[in-house]
Amino acid sequence: MLVRFGFVAMSLNVKDASPSKTMTAKTFQSISDRKAALQKVARIARENLRNTQRILYHCLAHDITFYRFSSKLIPLAGHELVQRVNFVEHLKDEFRSIGEFVRKNGIRCGFHPDHFTVLNSPRKQVLKNSVADLRRHVNMLKAMGLNSAYKCNIHVGGVYGDKKASGETFKKNFVRLHPELQEHLCLENDDKSFTAQETLEIACSCNIPMVLDIHHHRCNHHGEGLEDLWPHIAETWKGEAFPPKVHISSPKSEQEFRNHADEINPADLIPFLKIAREHSKHLDIMIEAKQKDLALFKLMKEMETLPEVKVINGASIEI
Repeated sequence: MLVRFGFVAMSLNVKDASPSKTMTAKTFQSISDRKAALQKVARIARENLRNTQRILYHCLAHDITFYRFSSKLIPLAGHELVQRVNFVEHLKDEFRSIGEFVRKNGIRCGFHPDHFTVLNSPRKQVLKNSVADLRRHVNMLKAMGLNSAYKCNIHVGGVYGDKKASGETFKKNFVRLHPELQEHLCLENDDKSFTAQETLEIACSCNIPMVLDIHHHRCNHHGEGLEDLWPHIAETWKGEAFPPKVHISSPKSEQEFRNHADEINPADLIPFLKIAREHSKHLDIMIEAKQKDLALFKLMKEMETLPEVKVINGASIEI
């Protein structure tokens, strides 16, 4: 089985290249000239996009062809102060350049909208804001020229006192989404509310792919084993342009088990890979560790020492 590793948004190796530089509402309002305030937002967003391009060059130099964009590319996106301004259109050249680079070099990219993007919320305003946030993310992908193979990954949401009813609410609200938004979505299990089994059932009902988070599964399950779940999770990616996507993180400590550690312990990953290789030929694994790309580099060094692993390049293995 071929496995590609990726990392999330920020590089700790590329200096002064944050793709998530921001601006507060207070700062925006402190600028008396609204046009000047909007120009500052656009200036910061352009810098974020240029830093994203720098990070993508860094990825390519290290054989990394899996990367998650920052959801904070545009400061104040969705805030009422700027909600009528189309920054994506204003920055279309920068977005297009990133998309061309991604496609030319075969890099798998996507977004993971923030935790407040919840499709099963009983509150109408939260749902409205969540749909608007998904639209902003998809519009950025479209501006890059990236089709529905490039996903926005979200969680089912909260339980709200009745998990079964909340799952049904997700399904009902998903059906109401514009088909373009539906096509860009994939669904991930979480560490407190919806287990991998429960998320799989909802993903299958909505006919969208499921992302398995291994660490979340360790935190939140009802005894289901990955050897039973994985074949069905992998099946949800059938027909997609990219292979199944998996998230990996290690616990920070026994006391803070749900929190992500700085690096990845291979012992938290290898048992799953031995299960997955019986059912999958390819796999993309997103490293969710505090040390970002440095954690990826360290993991690859440790992979070189494992007899069952063959290192292909700087970010890929066979097992």
